[in-house]
Amino acid sequence: MSTNIAVLGTQWGDEGKGKIVDLLTPHFPIVARYQGGHNAGHTVYVDGRKFVLHLIPSGILHDGVRCVIGNGVVVDAQALFREVDELQDLGVEVDGRLVVSDKAHLILPYHRELDVLSEARRGERKIGTTSRGIGPAYEDKIGRRGIRICDLLGDREALAAEVRENVSARNRIIRETTLDWREVLDQLVRDGDRLRAWVGDVSVILAEAFRQGQRVLFEGAQGTLLDIDHGTYPFVTSSNSTVGGVCTGLGVPPRAIHGTLGVAKAYTTRVGEGPMPTELHGPEGEQLRESGQEYGASTGRPRRCGWYDAVVVRYAVRINGVDALALTKLDVLDGLSTIDVCTAYEVGGRVLTEFPSDLRVLATARPRYETLPGWSRPTRGVTSFDALPREAQEYIRRLEAITGVPVALVSTGSDRGDTIIRPESALSTWLRAH
Repeated sequence: MSTNIAVLGTQWGDEGKGKIVDLLTPHFPIVARYQGGHNAGHTVYVDGRKFVLHLIPSGILHDGVRCVIGNGVVVDAQALFREVDELQDLGVEVDGRLVVSDKAHLILPYHRELDVLSEARRGERKIGTTSRGIGPAYEDKIGRRGIRICDLLGDREALAAEVRENVSARNRIIRETTLDWREVLDQLVRDGDRLRAWVGDVSVILAEAFRQGQRVLFEGAQGTLLDIDHGTYPFVTSSNSTVGGVCTGLGVPPRAIHGTLGVAKAYTTRVGEGPMPTELHGPEGEQLRESGQEYGASTGRPRRCGWYDAVVVRYAVRINGVDALALTKLDVLDGLSTIDVCTAYEVGGRVLTEFPSDLRVLATARPRYETLPGWSRPTRGVTSFDALPREAQEYIRRLEAITGVPVALVSTGSDRGDTIIRPESALSTWLRAH
């Protein structure tokens, strides 16, 4: 039996999912992205070359692999075209290997304007979005006024009516400038002409792949704590980044998911606003940021850094049914004399071991730390678990114990080769299955 795996983030995003997907892709002929927009930034290093992907799954860097962008993704056509052009300039062939769902909604020029306006109106209560129009595009999708890729390829008059109505609504909200609906329509028609070669019914394509016994790697963007339903609302993204998004974002049944690999950093980072109990202010946080080069792949914004939060990861494990973890950036902790791990929260004299839903509770939570010894010998380049420093091995074993799930893969650097897959793990079993 073939094994399909979902790879998703267990923290606030930026866990290193792109590298993990890139590493696993040789075992899968299809990689399918199920949600998010071009606010996601998956950075992959191959033979010292840096690739930053925002929409296209990082599996595109492997010859012959088909990459799917599902209906759960909102697509900025211009951003997609730039990404395709950049890849092809770097010698990566895209045509014939990329499929974009005909049901995917489009990000239009007025979505970006409305995103900026919404953030400005919030003032101190701003969410910290990338202002790329992702949220307003999802709003239009839920409001049943969105424009899908299939609309560009069908009735021109129906498309014109939709564009005219949406642009008129935009002009009533933003009165400082006026947008011409005809210009928006003309651009959409041109976009449709280029998109046409890549467009398909993703659900049908994946169903046929399953029938033929082909394996599919499901790729998530952002992280569990940014999920619109299960994250730190309202400081979240606008889609379901958790495992349920695989089914709705690609049109596949739950039984198509045979295993879930959660990705977690060996510490914690977050971009944007909202509570983060283990955030470090001062030299310790700055050391993690500089050592880990913690700056957003999409925006360049500095990430907030803190110690590993087991309450967060345990929550993600439960929400997603995570079978195993991929632990990334272990090498960033090299050289620290001691390392703290958050095992629970203290709130008003109470001890919380489960992640709270109420943001006001989370904002007052104080992390309860357990201090572990660090290690001086470098971990980067180590290719087996037993060759890691003894303290690093004990750190990983302790994370397994307090998180409640085994660590199947350890990433100790930026390149593909800087990775350990433990031979006794569920991941090894999945990769051997046919």
